[in-house]
Amino acid sequence: MADVKYVSKVKVEPVEGKIRRAYLPIQEAPVLFGVHSEVAEHYGVSPEDVEPYDTTLDYMVAAAGG
Repeated sequence: MADVKYVSKVKVEPVEGKIRRAYLPIQEAPVLFGVHSEVAEHYGVSPEDVEPYDTTLDYMVAAAGG
């Protein structure tokens, strides 16, 4: 196995319900993750009852598309 070249130092903490705050290496401000639309419904949360935030899945899809 090759030597490790990079270790991402990320901290994630719960905020409330499905909302999480992530501290990423380059972003000055933390990023909020949560649920919206069909993702909220999948987790049994009414989309009308929560403030919508991007999901971790949204970030993964964006990263893969880059």
